[in-house]
Amino acid sequence: MDSPMCLIENDNGELCVVQEAISYLMGLKHQIVVVAIVGLYRTGKSYLMNKLAQRKTGFALGATIQSKTKGIWMWCVPHPLKADCTIVLLDTEGLGDVEKGDSKSDTWIFSLAVLLSSTLMDLFVTELTERIKVKATSPTDDEEGLGSQFNQFFPNFVWIVRDFTLQLEIDGSDINADEYLENSLKLKKGYGKKITDYNLPRECIRNFFPSRRCFVFPIPTTADKMQQLDTLDDSQLSREFRNVTDTFCHFIHETSPVKTANGGIRLNGRMLGHLVNTYVDTINKGDVPCLENAILVMAELENQVAVEEAFTLYKKDMEEVKALFPVESSHLSKDHLQSQKHSMQVFMERSFKDTDGKFCTILAEKIKEYAASLVEENKDASERKCKALLEKLCAEMDQGVKDGRYSTPGGYELYCNHHDDLVAHYRAEPNKGVKAEEVLEHFLKVKSTEFSSILQADIKLTENEKQIQAEKMKTSELEQEKAALKEQQEEIARAIESFEQSKEAYLNEMMQKVEMEREEQQKEFDEMLERRMQEQAYLLEQGHKEKAMLLKQEIEDIQKAYKFERAYDIQKQKEMMDDYRNLTQAQQQQIDDLKGALQNKESKQSSDCNIL
Repeated sequence: MDSPMCLIENDNGELCVVQEAISYLMGLKHQIVVVAIVGLYRTGKSYLMNKLAQRKTGFALGATIQSKTKGIWMWCVPHPLKADCTIVLLDTEGLGDVEKGDSKSDTWIFSLAVLLSSTLMDLFVTELTERIKVKATSPTDDEEGLGSQFNQFFPNFVWIVRDFTLQLEIDGSDINADEYLENSLKLKKGYGKKITDYNLPRECIRNFFPSRRCFVFPIPTTADKMQQLDTLDDSQLSREFRNVTDTFCHFIHETSPVKTANGGIRLNGRMLGHLVNTYVDTINKGDVPCLENAILVMAELENQVAVEEAFTLYKKDMEEVKALFPVESSHLSKDHLQSQKHSMQVFMERSFKDTDGKFCTILAEKIKEYAASLVEENKDASERKCKALLEKLCAEMDQGVKDGRYSTPGGYELYCNHHDDLVAHYRAEPNKGVKAEEVLEHFLKVKSTEFSSILQADIKLTENEKQIQAEKMKTSELEQEKAALKEQQEEIARAIESFEQSKEAYLNEMMQKVEMEREEQQKEFDEMLERRMQEQAYLLEQGHKEKAMLLKQEIEDIQKAYKFERAYDIQKQKEMMDDYRNLTQAQQQQIDDLKGALQNKESKQSSDCNIL
């Protein structure tokens, strides 16, 4: 991106997604680090964002008291430290612009910055619990404990203090910027509206943003040059300001994490685009953005793409073996299993929140159907090749029949010799595929009339000899039927084995995916719990015993709820696995029909042999 583009327009309080910007995001396949900045209008946000982009200009700065940025602007630039990663910088319109006359749009702009970013700079949080929901449904309407849920999903927080002229010290001792922030977040003891109003924003910051840093910027230059800040050379800025700016940019570039969703899902540009559309659509409908719903919508869209990409990969992998048709079933089965495994692995890497296995099952069914079509194509190719081969080998014999070569005394013996040579050459031909014996069986049955005609016409043979030859011919036909039957039995056995192996491969991949997601969720939960326990210890240390006791109860409730949810998820996943393990009624009927047809054929053969 050469310059920023508007991502979300704010038209008199009505938010609108800019499709050109969404299209750009949809094309970003790299993982993304999303850095957003919020704060009062005309406080220098755009200047810092240009610095993070390592450009002198880009985001509009303006030189008047009017806010230059409307809505949310986006600038996607290569990450200076992480290969194959893009930084998405989000510059928001200034909060508190008196010309707007409506603070509601301020809150929505801030809420979107929180929801979309992995690192958030500056702050305005007092109405967050009314503007963002974590889950679509909740066991109770009790809002207590929301901080515990939010801090699992909220970005890292960086507080920026500009034009700072005071000494960083407490009680005569020097402190750093982070200590200054933590001191500013100390809660006051007591009751009453003033105490509550003082503590509320501090509690919000402590609860919502457990990972927080502070940067204190001194005045950059003299008052008469402040309006030309974006055009000044670095030499015209104070050394202290340059040092803090360099430290700030390095910190953001080095520590800002890749944007993730619940479960450790790393987002790319396309996923972020889905979230932008979902959140803005929800806000415009008058509803409160819900993290859980947005992630589920994104998962639905991404999993559809994951299915198509994985299926396309499977078909591409199978093109090589398809070009060799006809091939033996074992060859086709081996390539199918390898391609299926590759396809499933790619799907598992791309998909997420497929807790009921819906999309994985869709992929498995698409692969199964395509694999079945390949089996039929391979059979057709085998049949065509075998028929063409027999037609070629039989051409001279057919001409001999037309010319009457076998209509002379001893012609039957000559015909048998040519016939045996034909069968021998046919069987010696490699790579005939899975229909070799079946096609030969059909060919011999067609030729049986010709056999009988030539046999009966040969006056050299006695009636007894003709009967013996006829029985020999019948025995040969039965032997060929057995060979064809054996070929079909082996084909069905391989099909069943391939099905079982495919099913096990699917289940193994699914179980690995489920286990990985469980581990990631457990890690997130443990980290959240540790932060809450640290906050409880802080409250006790500061003498806020009542708040500490409430937090202790909240921690216990969270642990119980998490244990229940985990047990429920494990049970549902087990049921889903068991369902897939069992053959469906249609699949079982198909296998039973094939086995039944073979058994009937075996019985007929046995009966024919007994009669013979």
